[in-house]
Amino acid sequence: MSELSDDITTQVDEWLELYGAPDASAAHLLVDRHDPSQVAFTQIDVDPQGTLHTENLTYGQLAEQSRCLATALAARGVTRGDAVGVLMGKRAELVVSLLALARLGAVYIPLFTAFATPAIELRLRGGDATLVITEPGQLDKVAGIDGVATIVAGPEFDDLIAGSEPLQESVAVGGDGPLVLLFTSGTTGNPKGVPVPVRALASFHAYLHYGLDVAADDVFWNAADPGWAYGLYYGVLGPLAAGRRNLLLHAGFSPETTIEVLNRLGVNNFAAAPTVYRSLSNDPRVTGFALRRASSAGEPLTPDVVEWALGALGCEVRDHYGQTEHGMFINNHWNEALREPVVPGSMGFAMPGFACGIENGEIAIDTAHSPLMWFTGYLDAPDKTAARFTGPDRTGWYLTADAGRMEDDGRFFFTARDDDVIIMAGYRIGPFDVESVLITHPSVIDVAVVGRPDRLRGEVLEAFCVLADGVVGTDELEAELQQLVKEGFAAHAYPRTVHFVDELPKTPSGKIQRFKLRQS
Repeated sequence: MSELSDDITTQVDEWLELYGAPDASAAHLLVDRHDPSQVAFTQIDVDPQGTLHTENLTYGQLAEQSRCLATALAARGVTRGDAVGVLMGKRAELVVSLLALARLGAVYIPLFTAFATPAIELRLRGGDATLVITEPGQLDKVAGIDGVATIVAGPEFDDLIAGSEPLQESVAVGGDGPLVLLFTSGTTGNPKGVPVPVRALASFHAYLHYGLDVAADDVFWNAADPGWAYGLYYGVLGPLAAGRRNLLLHAGFSPETTIEVLNRLGVNNFAAAPTVYRSLSNDPRVTGFALRRASSAGEPLTPDVVEWALGALGCEVRDHYGQTEHGMFINNHWNEALREPVVPGSMGFAMPGFACGIENGEIAIDTAHSPLMWFTGYLDAPDKTAARFTGPDRTGWYLTADAGRMEDDGRFFFTARDDDVIIMAGYRIGPFDVESVLITHPSVIDVAVVGRPDRLRGEVLEAFCVLADGVVGTDELEAELQQLVKEGFAAHAYPRTVHFVDELPKTPSGKIQRFKLRQS
C-alpha cells in the first residue's frame, strides 16, 4: 500500500485532537454535538409471530433520557469513577444507560447476556461495582449477588427517567479518563479488565470510516452483541461518535429474522461475525441482495463463504482483524481512499493511526508510532500487562500473541492464534474459565478444555475430564457437566463433547499439553 495521503493524516490528527482533549466530555462527543433530530438507532423487536416492530431513537431523545437517568443515578450515589454493570440485550435502554453513566464520569461495565451468575459477579467484583442496570429476563442472575443493587428496564427504568430533572452539566473526564471497563478472557487466570478511555473513540471512529466505510446515507447494521468488544465498539460507541445510525435487533440470531431485517430496513452496509455468514450461506433463501459493503471480524472466513457472498449478497465480505485491547487495526479496508484488492487469506493492511509489524513471529503494534493505540495495560494486573509489551514504559511493541507474517507491500496474513484461546462464533473463550467450573464437580479431579474445528461456529469446545476413582463416565454425567458450565459460566461456552480420560498429557513441569488433546 502506498504512503497515506495528507488528507488521511490530517483526518486522524483531527480525531486525536477531538477525542483526546484534556477537557473531552464523552456525553458531548457521543450525543450532545449531533443534530437532535437525527436518528441514532433503530430498535427492532420481534413478536411471537415473527413480525418485526421498529422504533427510531433520535439523538435528541437519547440526550434527554440520558440526562434524566443521570440525575436518578446520581441520587443513587453514582459519581465520577464509579463502575456500573449493564446486563442487557440490544435495546434502547442499554444506550441510554451508557450515556447516563458517561454524563456522570462513571464507568460502564458491559455484561454479556449469556453469562451465568458467577461470570457476572466476577466482573462486577473486578470493577468494584455495586449497581447493575438490567432487563427482566436477566434479573434472576444478579438478584442474589450480595451488595449489588439493580435497576430493571421497563416501568422502574421509565419511572426513574420520567421522575427526574435533566442533569444540567455533564462531567468532562478528558481523553485519558475512563469510559468503559471491559473484561476479556485469557488462557489462564481470571478475566482481565481492559480500561477503555474516552480517547479510544478516535480509533473507533477511524475504523467506522476507513474499515467499514459507513456513509451518512447508509443503512448500517453491526449485528454483533454489545456485551463484547466488536458489538460495543462498533455497534454502539463508534456509530454514536461518527453520527451514524445503527440497528439494534432485540432478538436472538436466526437466518429468517436476518433476512427480514435486511429486506425491510434496506440494509446496505452489514458487519457480523463469520458464524452469521456461514449460517446465512446454508440458507437458500439468502439470495438476490445488493449490499454495498459487508465486513467480518473475529476469525478468518473460509473461501466457500467468500465465494457464496459475491452471488448471494452482491458484495464480497472483507475480513478485518483486531482485539479487545485496541479494537480493529489491520483491515481489508472498504473506504475508497484505502481500498485494495483482497488477497485470499490476508487480513489486509494496518489502519491509519497504527504502525504494525511482526515481532518474534507475532503480529505486533509499534506503540511509539501508533497514535490511535489507546491500551496501556490491564486493570490491576502489572505482570500480564508487562507480558504484552516490549521496551521500557511500553514504548516498544505491543504483542498480540497471534502469529502472522507481513509481505513486502505491507499486507498481513494471519497464520495462527494463541493456541489456548478458543474462538467460537467470533467470541474469544479462555479455557481456564470453563475448566474452573468443571473442576468444581465432585466427580472431576482434572480437566482440560480445547477447541475443535466446526464449520458453522469456527470452533466448538471439547472437554477432557479425569474422573475420581470409582466414577464411570456416562452420557448422564456428560450432560450434567455441560449444564454445570451453562449455569456456572456462560450458556454459549459449554463443551459440546466431554471425553472421559485416564490422564491428561502434561509437561514435566505439570503444564497441560493441549496441542496433544487437539490432535487426539
